[in-house]
Amino acid sequence: MSTMTEELPTGLSPREALEMLESHPQAILVDIRSSMEFLFVGHPKGAVHVPWIDEPDWVVNPDFVTEIRKLVLGGAVCEQRQGCAPIILICRSGKRSLEAGRALIREGFKSVFHVDEGFEGELDEQHHRSTLGGWRFHGLPWEQC
Repeated sequence: MSTMTEELPTGLSPREALEMLESHPQAILVDIRSSMEFLFVGHPKGAVHVPWIDEPDWVVNPDFVTEIRKLVLGGAVCEQRQGCAPIILICRSGKRSLEAGRALIREGFKSVFHVDEGFEGELDEQHHRSTLGGWRFHGLPWEQC
C-alpha cells in the first residue's frame, strides 16, 4: 500500500516574502486573516484581503479558492513552465496560511507560498505577539485602518 503525502505551500520568512514581491511584479500577497484582524491589527502594505475563516460564523470561507482564482484571473492554474503567478499567503502566525495553501494546491494552484512567521508571530512568555517574529516584528511595511 502506498501512502501519498499532501503537498504543502513553500514557507517563506517575512523578508523572503517581501523580496519575492519586489522581484516578481505578478506575485500577490494575500492576507487571509479575519476582517477584524486585517482592519484593526494591521496588514502588510499592498496585501489583498481574502479571509480564510471570518466572522460571524468562523467557518472556512466556501468561496476562498474562487476568490483567489479571480485575483489571478486564472493565471494560477497553469503548468510550471508557463510561469505561474506566485501567491503568498499570510495570517497571524503561519498556521492558517499553511491550511489555506494546502487547499489551493489541492485545487491545482502551482506556485503557492506562505509566510511561516505570519504577520504577528508566535506568543512570547507574556502572551504577547510581535515580539518573537512576524512581518511587523521585522519592521517590514505595514498599515492599519
